[in-house]
Amino acid sequence: MPRLAIAQIRPTKGEYVANLQKIGGVLAQLAQLEPKVDLVAFPETATSGYFVEGGVRDVAVTAGTLFRDLSLQHEAAHAPPVDVSIGFYEVFQNRYYNSCLYATLGGKDATVRHVHRKVFLPTYGVFDEERFVERGKEVRAFDTALGRVAILICEDAWHSVTGTIAALQGARLVIVPSASPARGTGMDEEGERLPASVVRWERIVRGLADEHGVWVVLASLVGFEGGKGFPGGSVVVSPAGEIVLRGPLFEEAVLTYDIDFEEITRARAESPLLADLEVNLPHLLKSLGSGERGAGPSRRRPSAVKFDPATNGTAPHSPLPSTIHVIGKGVEQGDPLQIDADLARRWLVSFLKDEVVRRRGFSKGIVAISGGVDSALTAFLAVEALGKQNVIGVRMPYRTSSPESLEHAQLVIDTLGIESHTIDISAAVDGYLAQVGEADPTRRGNVMARERMIVLFDLSAKYGALPLGTGNKSERLLGYFTWHADDTPPVNPLGDLFKTQVRALARHVGVPEVILRKPPTPDLVPGQTTEGDYGISYDKVDRILYYLIRGMKPAEITARGFTVDEVAKVERRLESTHWKRRLPTVAVLSQTAIGEFYLRPVDY
Repeated sequence: MPRLAIAQIRPTKGEYVANLQKIGGVLAQLAQLEPKVDLVAFPETATSGYFVEGGVRDVAVTAGTLFRDLSLQHEAAHAPPVDVSIGFYEVFQNRYYNSCLYATLGGKDATVRHVHRKVFLPTYGVFDEERFVERGKEVRAFDTALGRVAILICEDAWHSVTGTIAALQGARLVIVPSASPARGTGMDEEGERLPASVVRWERIVRGLADEHGVWVVLASLVGFEGGKGFPGGSVVVSPAGEIVLRGPLFEEAVLTYDIDFEEITRARAESPLLADLEVNLPHLLKSLGSGERGAGPSRRRPSAVKFDPATNGTAPHSPLPSTIHVIGKGVEQGDPLQIDADLARRWLVSFLKDEVVRRRGFSKGIVAISGGVDSALTAFLAVEALGKQNVIGVRMPYRTSSPESLEHAQLVIDTLGIESHTIDISAAVDGYLAQVGEADPTRRGNVMARERMIVLFDLSAKYGALPLGTGNKSERLLGYFTWHADDTPPVNPLGDLFKTQVRALARHVGVPEVILRKPPTPDLVPGQTTEGDYGISYDKVDRILYYLIRGMKPAEITARGFTVDEVAKVERRLESTHWKRRLPTVAVLSQTAIGEFYLRPVDY
C-alpha cells in the first residue's frame, strides 16, 4: 500500500527561500521513515503564505523553477524518490495563478506531472483573490505512480461538480491543499468544539469522498497572517467518507497514513453512486441544455438563492448554538455570544506565538495593566504564549487613579510572577496641561491615555518588548477608546471578543474573581464606569452590537426583547465612531497609493 504524508506547515509569509528550506527539512525528516513515503502533500501557498496581496508578484515562480528548487532541496536531504504536491503562487504565460504543483522528485522518473490552477477564487469576507491572481480553467485527473490523481485547491472543493469531474476522469485520490482561515466555532459529529470552518471543511471532504468513492486528502495551512489564523486540522478521508486521520489544531505536524486503494472497490460496490452517474450523465446533460426558454413579462423566474461560504453554510438568521439567551425573545435560539473558552484560549495563545515571536521577531511582550479584566486577560494569555520571564507588566497611575486599580493590577502581576514597572504619569500630564490651559475631563482623559502609550512604547524600545493591546470588540465598535492611544499596540488578542466574551475567557484562564466582579472603568475620571457612560449594560450592548453588525434591522432587534431607545443608542454610537476604526484618510493622487495599489505581504 502506498504511504501518504501530509505536511501541515506554517510558512513564513512572503519568504520563498525560507519556506523552501522548511520544505527541505520536511523531506529530510521523511527520508528517515521506514517504510518510505510515496507522496507528500503540502498545503495551499506553502511556499509563501496565503495573504500576500500585492506581494504575489514577488513570490510567484514558474512551475519549472519550483520543480528545480524542490529537486535541490530533495537532493540535499538525501531522500529517496518521492512524489510531492505543493501549493504556490505561479507565474505562467505572463499571468499569476494560485496553483498546486504535482511532481516526482529524484530517480529516473523525476518530472513535473501536473499543475492545477485554482478555478474558484473567493472574493467575500476576508478574501480578495481575484484581485491578484487569474482563474484557472479546468479540473483534470492525471497519471502518477499511485494511479490517477486530481487536485482541487481550497474553494474548488466547495463545488460538488469539481469532485464529480475528477472522479469521472478516473481519479482514485483527490488532494485538497487549503489555506482557509478559522472563523466561528462549531461542533463536529462527536460533539467536539472546533472552529466552525473546520467543521464545515470536514463535512465537505467527507461528502466528496463518500459520493464519489475516492480517497481525499485535505492538507491545511497553519499559522496566523494579519490576525487571521489557519487552524491546520488536516484530514485523510476514506472512500466510505470516514475520517481516518486528523491533524492537530494550530500546530505544525507531519502525518502519515497507508492508503488501501482496494477500499475504493468496496465503497463503490456498497454505494454505486458514481456508476449510476456515468449511466445517467448523458441524459442529465441533455436536460441541462434544454431548459425552458420562455420570454416576456409573464415568464416566472426561479428565485435566486445565495450561498455564502463565509457563513460556513449557516443562513444569517438560522438557529444558533444552544444555551440560554439572557434577554427577552429568542431564548430558543441560544446565546449568540457563547464561546468555547478552551478553544478560544488555544486559538489566541497560538496567535500571540505567531505574531509576536515568529512573524515580528520579538521574544518579549509588554502590557499596560490597569487592574481591569481586559488587560488582565491579555497578560494571562501572553504568559502562556511567551513564558512569564518574557512578559512585562506596566502600571501607569495618575494622581486621581483609583487605589483599587493599582491594587488589582499588582494582583495580576503577583499572580503571574512577571516583571513589572510603575510609572506615575501625573507630572507629565499636569506639566503639559499647565502650559496649554486647564482641560475639561474629556481632554484630560485623552491626554492621560496618550501619555500612557508614550510610556508603553518607550519602555518597549528600552526592553525590546512588543506592546500588546487590551481593547475588546465592544469598545472598538462603540468608539470607547482614545484615538491613537488605547488602539495603538500593534498586536491585540482581544479585539474580536465582545466584553462578555472577555469575561468568560478571563474566568476560564484564572483571572482573579475580584477583578471579574468589579464594574468596568477606564479610570480617567474619579467614579467613572464604562456602563455608566454607555447608559446601558454590557449584557445588552454586546447582543445589540452582535445583531447590528450581522445586518439586522433595528425592528428585528427590538423584537428580541430590547427597547427602541436601547437599540437606537447603540446604533448611534456604532455609526458615529467608524472613523476611529480607520487609518488616516489619504488623498489618492497616484497609481502607487499606499494601501490601495502599493500592497505588501504585511498589509494582510
